[in-house]
Amino acid sequence: GGEPLPGFEPVRHEPPMMSLDNTYNVHELREWAARLARLAPEEAAAGFEFVAELKVDGISTSLLYEDGLFVRGATRGNGTVGDDVTENLRTVRALPLRLPPEAPPNLLVRGEVYMPLAEFERVNREREAAGEELYANPRNVTAGAIRLLASRQVASRRLAAVVYQIADGPLFATHSHGLERLAGWGFPVHESWRRCRGLAEVEEFIAQWREKRHTLGFETDGVVIKIDDLALRERLGATAKAPRWAVAYKYEPEQAETVVRAILVQVGRTGVLTPVAEFDPVLVAGSTVRRATLHNYEDLSRKDVRVGDTVVIEKAGEVIPRVVEVRLDRRPAEARPFEMPTRCPECGEAVVRFEGEVATRCVNPECPAVRQETIRHYVSRNAMDIEGLGDERIAQLVAAGMVTDIPGIYELDREALAALPGWGGKSADNLLAALAESRHRPLARLLFGLGIRMVGERTAKLLAQHFGSLAALESASEEELQVVDEIGPKVAASVRAFFADPRQQRRLAALAAAGVEPPAVSRPTAASMPLAGKTVVLTGKLASMSREEAAAQLEALGARVAGSVSPKTSFVVAGEDAGSKLDKARALGIEILDEAGFLKRLARF
Repeated sequence: GGEPLPGFEPVRHEPPMMSLDNTYNVHELREWAARLARLAPEEAAAGFEFVAELKVDGISTSLLYEDGLFVRGATRGNGTVGDDVTENLRTVRALPLRLPPEAPPNLLVRGEVYMPLAEFERVNREREAAGEELYANPRNVTAGAIRLLASRQVASRRLAAVVYQIADGPLFATHSHGLERLAGWGFPVHESWRRCRGLAEVEEFIAQWREKRHTLGFETDGVVIKIDDLALRERLGATAKAPRWAVAYKYEPEQAETVVRAILVQVGRTGVLTPVAEFDPVLVAGSTVRRATLHNYEDLSRKDVRVGDTVVIEKAGEVIPRVVEVRLDRRPAEARPFEMPTRCPECGEAVVRFEGEVATRCVNPECPAVRQETIRHYVSRNAMDIEGLGDERIAQLVAAGMVTDIPGIYELDREALAALPGWGGKSADNLLAALAESRHRPLARLLFGLGIRMVGERTAKLLAQHFGSLAALESASEEELQVVDEIGPKVAASVRAFFADPRQQRRLAALAAAGVEPPAVSRPTAASMPLAGKTVVLTGKLASMSREEAAAQLEALGARVAGSVSPKTSFVVAGEDAGSKLDKARALGIEILDEAGFLKRLARF
């Protein structure tokens, strides 16, 4: 919501995109139904037909099709006027750009654009790896992405969508018929909606999803209940701000109380000091949590969290645990305000806070915590993937003075390793073999592993593909970097600063001397990318490989691996226990390969 933004053309909504009235408990829901009964007593006596739908927590949008083609997409804005974000919405792969012949050529639909939880977690992993503050919830990321002025940056966010309404007049007698037809025309309609006869069935639906919603791949904060009969909706009308025929039932955020036992300060790879509250284990929104990041000292001071406090914990956006409130009436007399250390808890050096930043940092490049986190990131699975170097072993090597920086891991001596507590000859041999194997990892993995600020996995792949070699990337100017898809001025400046840093140059020279030489990246050809332009969905369990391995093979052949089935899906790979994706593929007539067929197709290339 909100007022239209500068940089976008305004779009007037006709009809307006009204907000919904909210209910927060069954009593309020029944009061709403009673008001409907007073307005339509005959229909109430016969029994209202409702449609209950999960309320996706995203950004409301309006989509216009003319002559069967998607011509305009807009945000809700203030409900009367929104922003034209057509080009950005074209990047949302779930939304059809062309309607099938059986659909009306001119159509206005409303829906929600959102970020799947798996994508949100991926984005936050990349931000963590790049030393950036984590996003609080998927809705905020979606709101920011959909308003980016560069659509190629929007595409990198891999947003999804759900459509829930035909908005330009009743094409059918009921809303439920409209949902069925929208799905048949290729729009993403979430399959969980239910037609309910009477309020008792609505309440049953609400209760059913109260717990089940935690298993979904997206955020939902409630249920929308609507009258199914469109003619009755017309008679019921609307107030100044909301329709009378629909209401939202909001689930209360799942909260729990616990006691803070410690406030620790973690030092990250970029030197940022982050206070973390540790508390008694507590079950919240389907998982047990034991700690919550307090983000920075300002956040901690505002909430005034102290050791010994009883606090209320909830999952922010059902994802990240956070401290919501301190129960001041239960604060022990001995509780003292937390003070951020003036010296790094790991190395003892004075910490600094740069102008314009909320973060407190240790700027000592020799800090063991910074070293340890830098090495941990470099050897991680999505970076250089060096087995045998977990957190404890890295800490052991750093504490023993055997490794002080990334290149040092390639200089480790077998006898010295074998003599360490808990190692032995076999562990030493396994690690040395893993290190030897890592020397020729792809350039994208090395770039990600180096921990360049603002360079996550995807950006690393784009840079590797464009420049082809480390030498070419090192010599690239900021202007040349910005030629790469999805690379803006901030990322370009960060990459340039990294390669201009004498410490990083020494590190790169030491890695080269240790034999770390990623093979040159050749530009893809049609022959090497036989599945270019194809969209593939994986569902069920494969016996011959993991889903991640299957996805990697498909992507190496040029395919895009999607998380949901749509009319744009080229084929579906169905393993054992395939679920609703397989059913949808059958309904849409999309090619389905079992595991044997999938392996046979891979063998062609």
